[in-house]
Amino acid sequence: MATSKRISGEPAYVLHRYDWSESSLILEVFTRNYGRIALVAKGVKRPSSSFRPILLPLQPLQVAFGGEAEIRTLKAAEWQGGHVMPSGEALLSGYYLNELLLTLLARDDPHPALFDVYDNVVEVIASEHGEALQSALRAFELLLLREIGLLPLLDAQTMTLLTLEPESRYSLVPEGGLRQANAADRDSLSGDQWVLLQQSLAASVPFTVTLRACSTVMAELKPQLRTLLNYHCGVGTLRTRQMMIDLQSL
Repeated sequence: MATSKRISGEPAYVLHRYDWSESSLILEVFTRNYGRIALVAKGVKRPSSSFRPILLPLQPLQVAFGGEAEIRTLKAAEWQGGHVMPSGEALLSGYYLNELLLTLLARDDPHPALFDVYDNVVEVIASEHGEALQSALRAFELLLLREIGLLPLLDAQTMTLLTLEPESRYSLVPEGGLRQANAADRDSLSGDQWVLLQQSLAASVPFTVTLRACSTVMAELKPQLRTLLNYHCGVGTLRTRQMMIDLQSL
């Protein structure tokens, strides 16, 4: 959705920043109505810049931008408040979300529903309710995969379209979708559990319902989603995931 006119008051989050010159940055920004876009923030590295303290990851912004090139120009940015910058595991979890979006979303491809889910997860990350963090991450992963068309239906076997048996076990695998678990599948969920997840994704407020559904199947769901995401990202391990592993090993 390229545009040459000035866009104002657009909800946004900074996903990543690159040096562009001695005084300027290139920002990868996730916006609600224009998707992932690249913006040049001129002069933002100068101590006098009003943008300098607010163009940070995991902070809700409203931005104005314009231009016809692939990299447009940031005209204004206002912090929307309410989120304290997270630290520790929560901060790394936020960077993990950003890495997923940078890797899996094409530029200029709007996903307003996914933006709202991201906004919900950032609220969890910034809160002191750490017990909900892992469930929130799993809910985001499921909703991201569904939004970009990489998640099969979770209430039927992918290759055969056979209905799931409530007590039978099924695994989600990169090239086969949802299939009946075999001896080589280390992690699986029951048919009933997969159907519940599918129903949560279709809810009118999917993040809240999916978070609740994920909380009951965390141990088995996490490695299956990790394998699927790594496959679609084309990596063995995402960089932020490796950072978490390295820190936990210290």
